[in-house]
Amino acid sequence: MKRLLFVSFMLLTGCSLFVKNPEVTVKDVSLVGLDGAGAMLEVALGVSNPNPYRIDLRGYRYTLQIASLPLAAGDARQAVVFAPEKTTEVRIPVKIAYGDLLEILNRRPDMDHVPYRLQADLDLNMPVGTLALPLDRSGTFAIPRNYRPSALIRQFSDFLGGVR
Repeated sequence: MKRLLFVSFMLLTGCSLFVKNPEVTVKDVSLVGLDGAGAMLEVALGVSNPNPYRIDLRGYRYTLQIASLPLAAGDARQAVVFAPEKTTEVRIPVKIAYGDLLEILNRRPDMDHVPYRLQADLDLNMPVGTLALPLDRSGTFAIPRNYRPSALIRQFSDFLGGVR
């Protein structure tokens, strides 16, 4: 009986040696639009599954800081399959209110190098159970020229000049 328990224990712990956590990279953070409520950012993650079997994403939770300001937090239930030994892209949409955008602009960031910090947990189904894979990445992103304040003011003045 003791031998059976020992063999069972070794098999179970041995299986965990064959399970590798996926590797997550932030491929891109980009401003993709403006609307009446604020700005829409999109965070593109590259999730690389080094295992010979699929892993399923069940959902995620995140917080996003821009220029050291905690601006957005959220979660979503999203099913994505990470194919064996491949990298899959996951996009996280982030909404930022205009008041928060003004706070960022008050800090006068370099529009080509706006700092961000993304903290997230990816909820994964693995062969040995579920896993909350933590992610904490920092970097910078560029504001596209057509969304920069100077371009928006110019577009607005052109619009007003055309209204007579």
